[in-house]
Amino acid sequence: MNKVITDGVLLMPPQFSGGLDVWSRQDGTPGSDTYDVSPNAAFVPADPDFGGCLELVKTDAIQKLRWMGETPILPGCYLQVRAKIKAMSGPLPTVHIAAWAGGAGGVRLTGVVEQGPPIALESYGEVVEVSAIIGVGNRNGVDMVWGREARYAHIGLDLTGTTGSVVRVDDIIVEDITNVFLRDMLAMVDVRDFGAVGDGTTDDLAAFEAADSAADGRTVLVSKGTYFLGDNMTFESRVRFEGKVRISDNHVFALTKDFDLPSYVDAFESEELAFKKALQALFDNSDHESLDMGGRRITITEPIDVRNVVGRDRYSTRRHIHSGQLEVQAGVAWDTEVFAAQGTYSVASGAKLTGVTNIASIPVGALVEGNGVGREVYVRAKNIAAQEITLSQRLYDAEGTQNFTFRRFKYVLDFSGMEDLDRFSLEDIEFRLQEEASGILLAPTGLIFSVENCFFTGPKDRGITSPGEGCQGLHVDRCQFLSSENPIRSQDRTSIALNTNGNDVKLRNNRVVKFRHFAVIAGSGSIITGNHFFQGDGETNGLRLAGIVLTGTNCRATLDGNYIDNCFIEWSNEHDDEPDFNSEYSFSQLNVSNNIFLASHVAPWFSYIVVKPHGAGHFLNGLNVQGNFFRIIGGQIDRVERIDNSFADFNYSRMKNITWRDNMYAAVDVPTINPFVYTHTQQTESDRWVVSGSPQLPFGGWVRKVESVVAEGAIRNIANVRRFDMPYVDVAQGVNNDEIHLNWSQPVRGDVVLTMRMDTPL
Repeated sequence: MNKVITDGVLLMPPQFSGGLDVWSRQDGTPGSDTYDVSPNAAFVPADPDFGGCLELVKTDAIQKLRWMGETPILPGCYLQVRAKIKAMSGPLPTVHIAAWAGGAGGVRLTGVVEQGPPIALESYGEVVEVSAIIGVGNRNGVDMVWGREARYAHIGLDLTGTTGSVVRVDDIIVEDITNVFLRDMLAMVDVRDFGAVGDGTTDDLAAFEAADSAADGRTVLVSKGTYFLGDNMTFESRVRFEGKVRISDNHVFALTKDFDLPSYVDAFESEELAFKKALQALFDNSDHESLDMGGRRITITEPIDVRNVVGRDRYSTRRHIHSGQLEVQAGVAWDTEVFAAQGTYSVASGAKLTGVTNIASIPVGALVEGNGVGREVYVRAKNIAAQEITLSQRLYDAEGTQNFTFRRFKYVLDFSGMEDLDRFSLEDIEFRLQEEASGILLAPTGLIFSVENCFFTGPKDRGITSPGEGCQGLHVDRCQFLSSENPIRSQDRTSIALNTNGNDVKLRNNRVVKFRHFAVIAGSGSIITGNHFFQGDGETNGLRLAGIVLTGTNCRATLDGNYIDNCFIEWSNEHDDEPDFNSEYSFSQLNVSNNIFLASHVAPWFSYIVVKPHGAGHFLNGLNVQGNFFRIIGGQIDRVERIDNSFADFNYSRMKNITWRDNMYAAVDVPTINPFVYTHTQQTESDRWVVSGSPQLPFGGWVRKVESVVAEGAIRNIANVRRFDMPYVDVAQGVNNDEIHLNWSQPVRGDVVLTMRMDTPL
């Protein structure tokens, strides 16, 4: 860089031969006294060393010489001022290059150095060169640092010491030596060249903006130092950091050309702060839609409140974070907060608690516990003035006033402060939770949150939590959920991989190891496929808990191609505050197909598919169980399905549209099937044959339909005469309604093949 060459900037003062009327004996400003008619100054045209030069007699304590013209001081430029001088007679003086520092509007800058290093003249007639460097930036070797407010200088020199000395001064030379300070003239500009101080307190924002503006395709260098920025800063250029940046939490620091986490780590003193500032910029700037963590492991010391970091309540533009690790560091910031409060629940009020005491202390996202509260019910919102809490789900048996417990787990990424978040995704990130923290807390509302190829290692309480419907359209694909409760008995575990409340959830190809539950799913339209979740322990005849919990009756869900290991599918209506059947679809529209069910060393009453109605009058109204493998290792079980009638049993007279076929069983006493094809042999003549559908019909159901009766061989009467008449059937017979009666016109014997159902097909 040389502004004389590139921009034609005038730096050099005129030669003394041009006249002394432009050379001031004061500060060089307009109106100051000149040497034009001064008795102590004269032009010498033929000095043997200098040719033309100025001869000056020192008459003042500080004899000043200043050019009255303005030498421009430009950001990024460094000027060297040189002068040759020799003592002729009198006391030997000390010489300084000197200049008057001018700012905008002709105002003199204060607090800046205006003299260069002193040079003492030691003999007469000896030519000595004095020099000094002037610049905006605080760089090593710069003698007069004037900062970004500088605009121009009145160049010259000062003589100090005893008066009476006579000196001769050669023409003063001013040169642009910026190239001495720039490491790569074609590729880099330094913020210090534009007045950045880097002391951690001076606001260097203007210098950063000036450097970025001047870069013009080059890289901006942030030299060693700590730079405070007092407002938002957006770099439109590439940036290289040797120093660090300090900026307040609410101000955005955007690296549009280097938008990746390693660049932010280079910029900030803390990796955790770097991640927060990168996250803030991701939500603030439209120039980038994804943040690459660059494989970095970031230590997280406290929950990241995303709302506070990004300063937004709602966001619906796609944003994506990928490729890194977030590792929790132990500390009190991760301790679960527990609150107790009294509140009133009423079915008429919907999913709300009213008259809640201590409501100001209860945070959004807290788990709610109490009598009649189902699993995974959270505080979705609160109204302190009204003492009202909105819940994520309704309560099945909590009518009235009672004491509730609220547990607020701590999450690495906490989105609960946002009102709505759409189209956000995480990929290839490991949450190293160290048994200290939980993973992700979603926003109360939102669409299409996606988690792909992520690890949740050692969560203390939860992997992913939805406190509302921010899980609508949630995608969790190819993730690993690795519990810290591996050595604990299945029934004693407390951690849950994830829960959902919204509809259209996709859980695909995940591996989930030894949680209390893999997923508690309250919404409908869920697709759960290709997952391997296992929850066993070393107990003989040990208890097993549900891997998948479906809490809605009309769930419209499919579970296909999963490996369901030492756990089961539980289907309940625990989030219904009117749990008795009342003109609804009841338990309906569930498909369970092509899964591998495996368990070891379980009690004989263990089952893989358990339906648990919390109120009376319910029935199955659409269930397909087909193409599954059921196996037990180290024991035998009675059957693979059952009704948990802890609260109520089913109305077996209303079962409808149930298909249970083409499954394979090993170490299961009763292979379940519906429709059930059965060959009955009547050895003695009777006009009423009693045929049992028990125990093969699912859930011990009634025989409600006979689809076909086909004689296999001849039907003969007591006279051994073949009979060709058709019997009629009575269904739902016997004490348990699991028999049919085949009624003939006369006593007969023979074999028939019957197709029986425990439901009425559509």
